Amino acid sequence: MQGLPQKQTKAIVSLLNCRTIQEAASQTGVNESTIWRWMRDQAFQEALQEAKHRMVAQAIIQLQQTTSEAVETLRGIITDQEAPASSRVSAAKTVLDFAVRAVKLEEIEARLKVLESRKGLEN
Repeated sequence: MQGLPQKQTKAIVSLLNCRTIQEAASQTGVNESTIWRWMRDQAFQEALQEAKHRMVAQAIIQLQQTTSEAVETLRGIITDQEAPASSRVSAAKTVLDFAVRAVKLEEIEARLKVLESRKGLEN
């Protein structure tokens, strides 16, 4: 957001935090039409997109920080003999689904590395 006027920077923050453009405009202290005009500006669009990417990256970090707890929760449900069978089956299915996905991703990654190395040899 460097290089943008302060109002536009504030508008970007508002757009990320408000439910509507009207609400973001009000929070920024500009007309809604001003926000719409800014959204057609290339520099504003790029700054907004970059801010969105940073926000999503931060959310992913927060999710990754809770993966151990999620695994422990699933493990606890699977091993809890008092838990309903449907809950235990659902937790087990979730673990198996993710395990299969992880293996598939590893296979795709390995294939991609082979293709990239072959392409490197061709150039």
